[in-house]
Order: sequence, then C-alpha cells, then structure tokens
Amino acid sequence: MRLGIMASGRGSNARAILAAVRDGRLRADVPVLVCNRADAGVLDVAREFDVPAHVVVRSDFPTRTAQQRQMLEVLQDARVDTVALAGFSAIFRPFFLEAFSNRILNIHPSLLPAFGGTMAPKPQADALAAGVKLAGCTVHLVTEDLDSGPIVAQAAVCVHPDDTVDTLAARILEQEHRIFPEALQWFADGRVSVVDGIARVAPAVTA
Repeated sequence: MRLGIMASGRGSNARAILAAVRDGRLRADVPVLVCNRADAGVLDVAREFDVPAHVVVRSDFPTRTAQQRQMLEVLQDARVDTVALAGFSAIFRPFFLEAFSNRILNIHPSLLPAFGGTMAPKPQADALAAGVKLAGCTVHLVTEDLDSGPIVAQAAVCVHPDDTVDTLAARILEQEHRIFPEALQWFADGRVSVVDGIARVAPAVTA
C-alpha cells in the first residue's frame, strides 16, 4: 500500500501511523504528507520520519477547489493509492473523493454516528455535556456526507464522573493511535470491502 497522509495539526496520529510503519506493524510506504497549514506541528513529524511534506495553504489559491486540485496532484504524483486523514480539517470536493473512492480513511474522536458532522466541532465536550457513559473514536471511510461514511473500526472508553474535556480527549487519543494503524493494515491486507454502504472486514488469514 502506498499511503498518503493528510494532516492539519500537531501530528500525533500521523506520528502513530509512521511509527507503526517503522516498527513493521503497518506494511506500507508513505511517500508524501500533505498539510494545509504552514505552522502545523505535523511538519516536524514529517521531518522526523523523513517523509516529504507538501504545504498547500488556502491563501495561495483563488478557490478551495483549486487548492484541492493541487493536493490531489501532489498525491497522484506520489502514486498514492490510499489516503489517511490524520487530523485534517477540510471538506473534500466530489472530484477528490472520486479519485480515491473508498480509499480515504478518517479518524474521528467519537463513536459515530454520535457527535459527528458540522454540528459537533468538539465531540469530547459534546459527549460530556450529553452525560454519556461511553465515548471513543471511529475510523471511517470518507464520503460526501460528513462523518457518515462506512465505519471500519471503533474503540470505546468509559467516561469517568470526574472527567474533563482534556482528560477524556487524552484517553480517546490513545485509542486513536491504536486503531488507526490497525485499520490501515486491514486495507493493506485487502481485508476491507464495502457492500451496500457498509464496510466489512474479512478475518485475518493465518498460516
């Protein structure tokens, strides 16, 4: 699998993916990282792991469509076949999604479909406000419907009575770092298929 990473923030999920590649837990090549913020911490992560990084900021382009066409060109030039959104803040145009149909995976800090979409910019805070007993994270395929694509993997964490947004987010993040590389390995192994809008993961083949 030739994996392109897209990220906008500090890069903790990108680091988890690249560490999994380095350690042999994720069998993939990562030829490129695309970032849409020139000051993002993930650029330091890319340098640490010797991954070429391309910064494609909105202000350099007349429209978001033009910006995304440039991002797509960067990924295609690197011969990427799968894309991991490791904390990437953008809503993709249809042409971008079509170029990697059912091959763009995102990690979201809630148990989707709960606390997803544009009405939930801070899922951890929303989980606490709702008084839920379980929170967590979801790896899903990206479609035109925000945070509504087929679910590939989820991990739950208990919400403690004394949790704050920060403490809950930290425990969820630990699970993000665990399940995102795992789900990507399922793709590398060809175990994920989408049937009638539902992602199915075939059992691992053992010798």
